[in-house]
Amino acid sequence: MVVLLNDVVREPPRTVTWASDPGVRQRMQLQARRDTAPELALRRELHRRGLRYRLHLPVVPGTRRRLVDVVFVGPKVAVFVDGCFWHGCREHGRTLPKANSWYWPAKIERNVRRDLDTSERLGAAGWAVLRIWEHEDHREAADRVEQAVESRRHATIGRRD
Repeated sequence: MVVLLNDVVREPPRTVTWASDPGVRQRMQLQARRDTAPELALRRELHRRGLRYRLHLPVVPGTRRRLVDVVFVGPKVAVFVDGCFWHGCREHGRTLPKANSWYWPAKIERNVRRDLDTSERLGAAGWAVLRIWEHEDHREAADRVEQAVESRRHATIGRRD
């Protein structure tokens, strides 16, 4: 496609893409970023236990676009449900696509560094950060979350900031 601007013929800018073809790109863009099956299972279990939370809040200091999956605002507990492939799980995230193999190791490494930075920023701001892998049993993960929330609730009773 050629665009005419002030009678000058210009080619549209070409974007470098990681996708091996347009169909792959479309499928990857449709990949859920929130409300994934592991996240929903954890949330259902937490709700069943009587825990109430907020979803996808931008509480990470110094950032605009980083959202926490499950947030307990009062006790300041931030829960992330990380996908094994996207976040570099040492147990399940080792298999990389053969197409565009040059792209994926750096992409996963950037995600891991961003996750670490996010956790450090939240920790420095007084938050407890829990990272749940998608392969973890949602009941065991809920046990960890419930323990963190309850311990921080009890620790803050009577404390004045």
